Amino acid sequence: MEKQIIKALTENFEAYANKTANGIEFWFARDLQRLLGYAKWSNFINAIIKAKTACEVSGGKVSDHFADVGKTIKMPKTAEKTVPDIMLTRYACYLIAQNGDSGKEEIAFAQTYFAIQTRKLEIIEKKLREVERVQARQKLTETEKELSSVIFQQTGSDKNFALIRSKCDKALFNYTTQEMKNRLGVSGSKALADFQPTIILKAKDFATEITIFNSKEKALNTEKKISEEHITNNRSIRNTLISRGIYPEKLPVEEDVKKVERKLKSEEKKDLKNINKDRLNKK
Repeated sequence: MEKQIIKALTENFEAYANKTANGIEFWFARDLQRLLGYAKWSNFINAIIKAKTACEVSGGKVSDHFADVGKTIKMPKTAEKTVPDIMLTRYACYLIAQNGDSGKEEIAFAQTYFAIQTRKLEIIEKKLREVERVQARQKLTETEKELSSVIFQQTGSDKNFALIRSKCDKALFNYTTQEMKNRLGVSGSKALADFQPTIILKAKDFATEITIFNSKEKALNTEKKISEEHITNNRSIRNTLISRGIYPEKLPVEEDVKKVERKLKSEEKKDLKNINKDRLNKK
């Protein structure tokens, strides 16, 4: 019996998935009722009510996950009848399983199934955030190299680029580069940017892009002028962030982006290895 339940929930639950015109995935409560072994809608509603409460307590917006709709069902002699139904997100299905009758075998399995699915989603989201941060760091590196090149081309030297960058950190964080490294516990010769969140990496990149653009457009031909331009742009970015309640110097330290990049590459190799292994097994 357990194997049958596992097969039905694993295959049927995904098979019953629907999508709105905007591509949003959802399930009908009437379908989930049958999958979870509820004979009566009135009994299933109790689990839904508890799930809505759980959603609200966790800070979620109930209407985002539970949408009341009407569903037309066929009656004898070609007649039709509209019954109440609910459009549910995957998260709503998970909450219903968690608040269902645990005495039912279907519910017992569903609680584990949805918990695993939710965990998978969390892992995927975390990986996407890590990839975004690595890409933002790589982009900042490229943009700073371009700025260094512009400074050299228009002034004849870029030997003070590190000093210019430190002055701009002061404008962005209200602290020098070394002071920020001390605050975040970044040791030795490690780069400050390697320990900063994606939003700061993108903010610094944007300020640098503006400096490159204006240095070319205004034909700034001295280190002092380009430095002043870069400081102004970083200060403007800081003011924008603060106006939205984001204080750059108060954001927590992130894991060394180089370690994150190595981890992602290692995971990619493992994934490719598993894919090739599956292919060989299928032959």
